[in-house]
Order: sequence, then C-alpha cells, then structure tokens
Amino acid sequence: MLSAFKFDLSHLRGDIYGGLTAGVVAIPLALAFGLASGLGPIAGMYGAIIVGFFAAWFGGTPTNVSGPTGPMVVVLAGLFASLSGDVGLILTAVMLAGLIQIALGVFKLGDLIRLVPYPVVSGFMSGIGVIIIILQLDATLGHAAPAGTVPGLAYLPTALASINWSALSVAALTLVVVYSWPTAWGKYLPAPLAALTAGTVLSLFVGAMPILGDIPSGLPSLHLPVFDQSAFALVLEAAVILAVLGSIDSLLTSLVADNMTRTRHDSNQELIGQGIGNAVAGLFGGIAGAGATMRTVVNVRSGGVTRLSGMIHSLVLAAVVLGVGPVAAYIPHAALAGVLIKVGLDIIDFSYLKNAHRGPRWDLALMVMVLGLTVFIDLITAVAAGVVLAALAYVRQVAASQLDDLLSRPLTPTSEEERELLHDIKDRVTIFEFGGPLSFGAAADVGHHVRERYRDGMRAIVLDFQRVPFLDVSAARAVETIACDAKRAGKRTFVTGMSDEIAETLVGLEADCCFDIEKDRYKERIEILRMLKQEFPAH
Repeated sequence: MLSAFKFDLSHLRGDIYGGLTAGVVAIPLALAFGLASGLGPIAGMYGAIIVGFFAAWFGGTPTNVSGPTGPMVVVLAGLFASLSGDVGLILTAVMLAGLIQIALGVFKLGDLIRLVPYPVVSGFMSGIGVIIIILQLDATLGHAAPAGTVPGLAYLPTALASINWSALSVAALTLVVVYSWPTAWGKYLPAPLAALTAGTVLSLFVGAMPILGDIPSGLPSLHLPVFDQSAFALVLEAAVILAVLGSIDSLLTSLVADNMTRTRHDSNQELIGQGIGNAVAGLFGGIAGAGATMRTVVNVRSGGVTRLSGMIHSLVLAAVVLGVGPVAAYIPHAALAGVLIKVGLDIIDFSYLKNAHRGPRWDLALMVMVLGLTVFIDLITAVAAGVVLAALAYVRQVAASQLDDLLSRPLTPTSEEERELLHDIKDRVTIFEFGGPLSFGAAADVGHHVRERYRDGMRAIVLDFQRVPFLDVSAARAVETIACDAKRAGKRTFVTGMSDEIAETLVGLEADCCFDIEKDRYKERIEILRMLKQEFPAH
C-alpha cells in the first residue's frame, strides 16, 4: 500500500498531455452516461472524477483511465427503473459494488475473471452495445425513452408516429461528425466533443427539442448508505452485477493497455483500485465506473505512462464541473444519444461476428445466446448461463479427447523384453494406458469402453496410471466399476504406475473393493507382464 504514495515523475510531460486529452474525451461521455443512468449528467461527471482518480491512484494498471462505461450504465438504468428513482438506494448499490470489488482483489480472485470464455465476453459486451443503442433510439426521435430494453422497443412505433425532425437532424449530425472527424484533428479536439458541440449548435437554429436543462455544478454532497429491507435483495443483486461487470470491463481494458505499452498489469490490485473508486463515488453521488477502453487508448497514444495521467484526467473533469452547468444546460438529448449510439456500436464485437462462420459453430451459438439473454433477460443470467454451458462444452471436448486417446493410442513397449512379453500373452491380457488426468466427463464412459475390449480367453486387465497425476471421485468410481465388472466376468484387475496419493484416494473411497490394491499394485508394467506369463502360460 505504501507504493501508492510513490509517484514516478520521469514521464510528467507525457502524463500531463495524456491526462488532459483523456479528460476532454471523457466530458461528453460522462454527461451522456449520467443522463442514461437516470441519475443525471452531473452524477456521470462525479463518477468520472472520483472513479477515475482513485482507480488510477490505487489500481494495478498505470495507464488505465476509468469512469462510467456502457455496461455499468445499463445496470444502473435498470436499477433506477426498478427502484423508482430512489437515489439513496442506487448509490448504496454503487458503494456495495465497490466493496465487493475490493474483496475480489484482496482474496486474489482477479485472475479467475480471465477464465470467462471469449464467446461469453463477446456475447454480453455486444448485448450491452445493443441495449445502449435501443435505449437511445427514442431520444434520437425526440421522445423520452421508457426504462428497459423491451419497453423501449415497444414504445418505438409510437415515437416513429410522431418524429421530432429537429431532434433527428441533431442526432444524425452528431453521428456524422463523430464518424467522419479526421484522426489528425482529434489530437486537438476529440471526435465525441466535436460531435456534441456541432449537435448543440445546430439545435439552436432548428425547432424545439428536449435539452438537459439546469445542471447543478460545484462540489458533490455526501450520501451515506441507505438500507431498506424490502429492496435489499434488489440492491445486493445490482451490486454483484456491477462488481462483476465492472471487474471484467476493467481487466479487459487492462489487457488492451498491456498490449499497447508492452507491460503487465496487476489484476488483483486493479480490482482493489476500481473498488475504492466505486465505493467513494457512491458516497459522493457519482455513478459506478470501470476501466474505459477508449479513454485509456487516448491516454496512451497521447503520452500517458504512469498513474498520474489518470489522476490528471480526473482533475481536468473536476475543473470543468465547477463551471459546466450553464453551458451544458443547452445540450440536447438527441446529441448525447448520437454519441451513445456510437459508443454502443463500438462495443458490439463486429470483428468476431464477421469471421464467426469460419470458427466453431458452438462458439458462435454460445455468443448469440449470451447476446440474446443480455438484451432480453438480464446480464447476470446471460453471463452465468454462458459460463456454465461453455464449461460443459469444454468438459465434453476433453472427455472425448481422453476417451479417444485411451482407445486409439497404440501401446508402446518400453523395452524389447516387454515387446516379447506383450506378444506372448496378448490374447490373455488387455492393457489400458491412461494418457493423463481422467476427467469426470470421461470417467462415466470408461467402464463401458473397457467392457467392449473384453476378448474370449482374456484373463486379466492391466490399468496403467503412469501418466495420471491425480484422480477425482468420478474417476475413482470408474476404476471401481472396471474392477467389479472384471471380477464378475472372472477376470483379475492389476494396476501399475499408481502414485501413493491415487492409491490413498481409492482406499479412502473404498473403490478398491473388487481388487487387492496392495497385492495387485505394481510399480512397473513389465513386472505384471512377467508374473502374468508365468501365471497364465500359453496353451
């Protein structure tokens, strides 16, 4: 923790420029995300300032720039609707999410989040992009969007029947500018800010449309946690979702930063930093945030190297907040909707979708399923279902590979003597050489395949565990099944190469009930073959 108070000033110039540039980019996004969350534009600014500052200070990715992001805003907007706009409970969920993230980091669970398969990550991130776009469609037509994806879609025909053409023209101009703004100009005026400015200026010359209106400015006030027993389950569920999504979002951004800077981030420290940022943001009226990919990329490309760049980005936003109210009041909702539609389109994983037909069909189906669940059900159901199905599919693939290896890999003699012994007693002995860990997915079918290998006149089965490092309960029961089936068929079971740990597991589970593990266990396979040649001589 003491390292958090040591700052590297050797890259100060680059950090200042990176922080300034990222801060300017963050202004329109913070306002737009705050509005989309339901808590208001100023809550988006407070969240960008507080999460950005503390996540940079205490996090594990020096160049990460944090603030409100699409995934977090989608959850907050749903919570806002569910709690009828109860600000105290919503901010309590943000605080709890921060505490959960701190716990994830303290207990070293940061690396586990990387185990979420890519199709699942792609599916729910793309789903979040689709949600953001759907929620902004009504605003581009000059209407207040109902909360929720399905209500937003249901209201769309009504909005189309009475289009506010002024609002639509502003949203269209915003999208055109944000997509066509030259990259070279972006060094001086970022595309989102240029688009927001263009849309706002146009709104002054066309018909009336919804605008932000009066926005409070100045320092935030303290919001202590609020606990309502009737809403606690909803608040806790939202906090867990915010913590998990924020952690995944941040660590994905950290990987992007690693690729750009050729460094390696500390996942667990990053979660602690993000957690501190979100906990403090909830205390002072800010919305939840996470590592923001676009702002991080801008920071790195502009010269940011150390955590000072992220902290400077927050100071820029803090300076803006002190005077942003009068200017931002005239920003139309349609202009912010245009910026957010661009954000939503950027989140959708088009790079995977356009090539998905060339990859495994199961992965594409998994991605589409997670996307659908994200859009029409909820995020945690989508991620949970995706991870479970991906894990089951992986177990199935591993089991198939293990069974194929067991049944098709030819037995390789370790010496000329063993080759001769195998030739002499091949009709009386069957050897099964396991090629590695025997997963529970494969264990269920092992006994069946062993029975299929029985031959007339076969007197013994040899199970070679030389390359098996461990055995779980399912595999132990499979060994028991093999031995008991063999015993009922009048055949003996021998084991070789078995470690003491595996033997203890079999004995502890009483899986050795159909063979004598002390008498029928040999260190080397050739010892069993010598004994079997004497015991079962050729006729």
